[in-house]
Amino acid sequence: MSMKAILLARVSTEEQKEAGNSLPAQVERLKKYCHNKNFEIIKICSFDESAYSNKRNEFDKIIDFVLNHEDKVALCCDKVDRLTRNTFDKRVAQLYDKALQDKIELHFVSDGQILTSQISAVEKFQFNISLGLAKYYSDAISDNVKRAQEQMVRKGIWVAKAPIGYQNITDPNGNKTIIVDEYHGPIVTKIFEMYATGAYSLQLIIDSLDKNYGIKVPKGFIGKALSNPFYYGTMIVKGVQYPHSYPPIISKDLFDKVQAVKASYKKKPAKHAGRPYIYRGLMRCGDCGLAITPEMHKGYVYYHCTQYKGKHGAKWFREEAITSEVEKIFKRMHIPEEILQQVTDELNVMNQDRIEFHNNQLQQLIKEQKRIAKMLDNLYLDKLEGRITVSQYDKFYQTLKEQISEVNQSLQRLHESDENYYITSQYLLQLASKSYELFKSSEVEEKRVLIKTVLSNFEITGENMLWKAKKPFSNFLNCTEGFLWRHTRDALRTFNWKKLTNILKIILI
Repeated sequence: MSMKAILLARVSTEEQKEAGNSLPAQVERLKKYCHNKNFEIIKICSFDESAYSNKRNEFDKIIDFVLNHEDKVALCCDKVDRLTRNTFDKRVAQLYDKALQDKIELHFVSDGQILTSQISAVEKFQFNISLGLAKYYSDAISDNVKRAQEQMVRKGIWVAKAPIGYQNITDPNGNKTIIVDEYHGPIVTKIFEMYATGAYSLQLIIDSLDKNYGIKVPKGFIGKALSNPFYYGTMIVKGVQYPHSYPPIISKDLFDKVQAVKASYKKKPAKHAGRPYIYRGLMRCGDCGLAITPEMHKGYVYYHCTQYKGKHGAKWFREEAITSEVEKIFKRMHIPEEILQQVTDELNVMNQDRIEFHNNQLQQLIKEQKRIAKMLDNLYLDKLEGRITVSQYDKFYQTLKEQISEVNQSLQRLHESDENYYITSQYLLQLASKSYELFKSSEVEEKRVLIKTVLSNFEITGENMLWKAKKPFSNFLNCTEGFLWRHTRDALRTFNWKKLTNILKIILI
């Protein structure tokens, strides 16, 4: 009676599927072998699965079928490495023991090896050598993959799925790369800009995304995104930071500002939740320095000092009364139309002087960028030709990548400063001219942003509300005469635009 046979064909990579180890090719060789041996094929098992993994679902099913079969069967594989590449695989040890007990036979067709109860010591040794070679081959592949990935990381290539805001693509040359997602990228930027103002909690950002973009995201995603340096140009691999080679979505300065806001929340954990109050956390008591707290009483919102440091006759103020005073401040910031046009014209003249300076800086940075890129190319050639060691290469490479990262950040800052001056000056003038209307029509969060943008040292002393206007808004509050607007023009000339860019975009766009 002919022996019954079970055929096992396996691949683990796309390359194997397309080469001579493809599943159909293996099965064809095994069928031919069984025909020559006069074996009766009772089962053909063909599947994709790693032979080096501890979790092998398909393989386990085959083992169970072989071990539980009543009759003696021959398990036929193309090669030993089609069965396993792990010398410590207990499942293979089970098959080996069953073969020595004459309960099954193991046939490795292309290797020319047959394991039965009659094999000699030499044949056992050959099988162990085949197992060792299979494991060595697998380990060598693993080492090559690790080295390739390490080299990619050093080149600033991200080898995993890109974070939200980016998109993994294949370029026209067939190379995999990462680009900024045209839709989600600006949304990620908006998330950072909103949080950096300090006026938006994670929940308010989530609500804003749902309301304005129809996007529902968990709070955990927002928190994780705000901590991810990938967005400004740095990737983290196994706890180590590397500059990546993809376009940043935000600036390093904006990222640092977000981290500062997060750190301030950790130092002062919020004790209140629920209804948002316009002035919560924005005012202090001028007598004792404690925060002015809101409280609902008989359907109205009142603000008062907690007097934890001792009673001092603190007054209670209705929210409407405080809002009325704040509206008066914003009314005073209105810019007369003729003055607005005059300042705008003078700013345009000032812009021409900035263009030449900007272009000179740009050329210097581009020249430095090319110089470092050439040094990186030469460094790689030195490594290939053995003029430097791997450790020396890694050290010099990291230094050069840090230098080119600094140059890239300088280029970005230069672009932003140029853009911020032209755009933000217009935003600022719009804000000053329309601040009253904006405040009246805004939601609570936007009102808080406006107040934090314009005012500082906001406090209540006795029955009086005291405040200071931030520059250049302090100039706007006194713009009744032309000579005062000349001071305002000078303030606009020297003002740090980058600080207000993100805040003003949130308010005015």
